[in-house]
Amino acid sequence: MPVRNRPPVTSNAPEPLMHIRDWPADERPREKLLARGAAALSDAELIAIFLGSGLRGRDAVSTARELLAAHGPLRVLLDCPPAQLAKLPGLGPARACALAAALELGQRHLRAQLERGAALTDPHAAGLYFAQRLRGLPHEVFAAMFLDTRHRTIAFEELFRGTIDGAEVHPREIARRALAHNAAAVIVGHNHPSGNPEPSAADRAVTARLKQALALVDLRLLDHFVIGDGPPVSMAARGWV
Repeated sequence: MPVRNRPPVTSNAPEPLMHIRDWPADERPREKLLARGAAALSDAELIAIFLGSGLRGRDAVSTARELLAAHGPLRVLLDCPPAQLAKLPGLGPARACALAAALELGQRHLRAQLERGAALTDPHAAGLYFAQRLRGLPHEVFAAMFLDTRHRTIAFEELFRGTIDGAEVHPREIARRALAHNAAAVIVGHNHPSGNPEPSAADRAVTARLKQALALVDLRLLDHFVIGDGPPVSMAARGWV
């Protein structure tokens, strides 16, 4: 009797989940953070630390990746109000509150570095502060940070609001506000709602006009930051201030 070819026996059972604790130590998010610092972690790994565990059948990192793929990128995800975050798969009220609290702590820590009394020795900190204040706004906003003779922060003001693709800037008004604060130097910044942080020709022209206007009243323009997705773009670093 001939032997019939039979299809191989297959199983629909899912493969066993490999927990993060079973990963090599240098690949686990917490161990990587402790050994190399938070900057060494990907967006998904940072979120995974807040999640602690993933959805059924998935680890925390996989769940974080799915969150970013469906509701990201990171800026869009974290700009969601806490009540909206709480409804996303894998988060819930407790984790959403933890994320919102962590963001606010970061903002307060940065503001504390820029409070009057400590000189601004790291221009990068000013760029991050502008990013936290302006990134995610649906319209363009032009803001200024006023500093004293020792480059200590006196005040931060949002001066001009525009549309999705532009804002009219008046250098004389910025000079007037600087004199009102008895400032010696100014840092300005504005956001690009499109997300593209590349300075436009108009941005460069405004910077040149503003530098000239401030110099007439013995004020220095230290930098102009353009805020979009990714790191703030410093026009001083490009030699345009």
